[in-house]
Order: sequence, then structure tokens, then C-alpha cells
Amino acid sequence: MRGFFSRERFGRPQVLAGLLLVLLPAQCAWLIRSPHYLDALERSDTSWVVREGVEQWHGKRIAGTPFRERGLFSPMLPRLHQAEGFDPHHSPLWYLIASSPYVPWTDTRADDPVAQRPWLAALSSLALGVLLGGSLWYVARRLYGNAGGYIALAFYCFSPGIVINATLWSVESELGAAWGAFGAIFTAIAVAHTLYAPREVVLWNWRRILLLGTSLALAVGSQFSLVILVPIVFTFMLYLAPSRRGAAGFIGAAASVVAFFLLFASYFFHAGVLWQGVQHASFWPLAAPAFAMSGAYSQTLSQLGQLSLAAMFALPVALVAYFAWPRARYFGNTAPLLMAALFIVLGIGTPHFPGVGFVLVAVPFLFVFIAGVLADMLETRYRSLVMACTAALLAASALWNLWQIALAGRG
Repeated sequence: MRGFFSRERFGRPQVLAGLLLVLLPAQCAWLIRSPHYLDALERSDTSWVVREGVEQWHGKRIAGTPFRERGLFSPMLPRLHQAEGFDPHHSPLWYLIASSPYVPWTDTRADDPVAQRPWLAALSSLALGVLLGGSLWYVARRLYGNAGGYIALAFYCFSPGIVINATLWSVESELGAAWGAFGAIFTAIAVAHTLYAPREVVLWNWRRILLLGTSLALAVGSQFSLVILVPIVFTFMLYLAPSRRGAAGFIGAAASVVAFFLLFASYFFHAGVLWQGVQHASFWPLAAPAFAMSGAYSQTLSQLGQLSLAAMFALPVALVAYFAWPRARYFGNTAPLLMAALFIVLGIGTPHFPGVGFVLVAVPFLFVFIAGVLADMLETRYRSLVMACTAALLAASALWNLWQIALAGRG
């Protein structure tokens, strides 16, 4: 235990990052205590999602499916994009996570658990938001040092879109998909780098295999179309460990098996229902005609601005520096940029759901990329200017976010 609570793990940087991260749930608490919060939950169909999950936790049915059991049958789900009663975008894992805070407090006899205890609705999404923020800081700090970690975390904590998703304010949270995708990519990169160690890398990586498999399960279970992460994970691992591709392939396969097992478990091991759910799932919702529609581009740009206006101001500067400055073009900056670009393109190609989910998934990668380039610029002779501009932007972002939250809380 003494080794675990070391200064390397719990030193001054971790304390400062923790204090900064606490500001995220503090902002969320302001919205949750708003008298308009229950109305916002109803606009996001949270009551229906929680009800589905609670029924599955109590063994009545499988969430998001027309599953018949014990004489009960759920009719076609009241959504526009359902297929014969199956949710084509989410696995039962999404419902189980959303409803988990209600399990000790309610049962299937409750007509509307959310109306009785609305403050519980955001607990799971808020936890996912905090965990994503912690992961973001950890990755950015490992890549770019303390400065990069603080910059990425500050962008994240004062992102209106993150606060809205964490509180389910008129939206269905996709933070589980975002955290799963972020964790899958950077865990795969970390695993690939460990393959150069002179030891039995496959057995030694069992913790990362479980983490990678859990990340994939969370991402795909929260949004079926994120199954695209599987080939991306394999690509990164094989690219980064060309001399250990056999081990990389085995680790990727093992993680995929773990992910499949966890998704199967979310169906409570009903193989038939899982198979039907897979048949009705929308794994590739891309609509090619959307790329010829100007509205799809403006909509995606608007969504990015709503998620983080500060990042939209910093992104052009980061892109110019990245392409004009060879020092900034290394893998640590390129990987998050590529992932952000990919998910933004997917968001453009899916102007309806799950397009907004793709855009949200892209945002943490954008924060890492921007933080990386700014951290590089802080090491130049223009450090003072870059520091002043970055501090001013982050301060303005914090004030803008607090103002937006105050307006939303007042209705």
C-alpha cells in the first residue's frame, strides 16, 4: 500500500488536477438542483431508459428488446428508429448503466422512478464524465507533461456539452461511448508500446487486456456503430509494434473476446436475444448523400461549438502550428488528431442519430490534440505569449460555461 500511495501517483499535480476536476460535478449540481431539471429529463426520454433498465435488473425483460419472459411482453419501443421493437443503436448495457442508481431504491411496480427521485438520474452519467475527465488528464499528462494535462482538463471541465451530457439535460448521454472509445484507443497504444519490453508480454499485459476489452464493450454497448473501433485498435497495435505483430494480434483478439463476453452478459446470457439484437443493430449508419449536404457540415460545426466554443477558437491555431511546425508533427499529436477527424467525418455522414454521438466522441481527442500542440508551443521562446493567450482563453471559457449553466438553470 505504501508503494501505491506514492508521490508519483498522488503528488501535487494529481491534487491540482483533482481540484480542477471537482469543478465538473459542481457545475452539474447547479443544473440538477434547477426546478426545470425534471422537464429536461423528460425531453431526453430518461424516464423510459431508466424504466427499461430497472425491469431488466429485476429479471422482467431485456432492455431495448421486445423480449418475452414470465408472461410479460414489451411492445415496440416508442422511438422513431426502432426495428421490430429492438433498439438499433444501443445494447442493454446502455440501459443497465443508466438505471443502476435506481436499483436499490425502486422496483418494477414504480410507474416512474425518475419522477420520484430525479436527482439519481444523472449519477451514472456524471460518474462516466468524471472518469473520462480523469482519463483525459492522465493521457495528456503522460504525453505532454503537466502543462498539457492541465490544459486538456481545463478545456474538458468547462465544456458546456460535457456538463449537459453529464446531467442528461435534454439529451441522452453518450459519455459511456466517449469514455469507451477514448480508453480503447489509448489503451491499445499503451499495450503496443509495452510489447518492446523484454518479458512475457502477453501474460504481463493481462490487466491491459481486461481494460481494453472493457473499453470496447462500453463503447460498442453504448453505441453499436462504434464497432469501427475494433479494426482501428488492431491497426494501431500492429503499426506501433511491427516486430511483435503476433503478440499484438493475440492481445487484440483476447480483448475482443472480453468485450464480447461483457456484451453477452448485458443480455443476461440470452443467446437468442443477443443474436436478434445483432441482426437489428445499426453498425454502419453512414449516409453517403449527407456529404453533399451543406446542412450536415453546418450542423456538425454547430454541435462542436455547443460542446466547446473555446476549443473551436483554439483548434485553428493548433492546426496551423501542427502543419507549419515539424516539431509538432509526431505520433503523440497525430494520433488524437486522426481520431478526432475520423469521428467528425462520421458525424457529418450521420446527420441524425448517432451523428451527435460521433461528435461527442471526437471532442476528448480534440482536447488532447490542442493541449499537445499548446504544450509544445510553451517550450519555445514565445512561452509567455502562449501562456497568456491560453490562460485568457481558458478563463473566458470558464466564465462562458458558468453563464450558460446559469441561464439553463433558470429555464
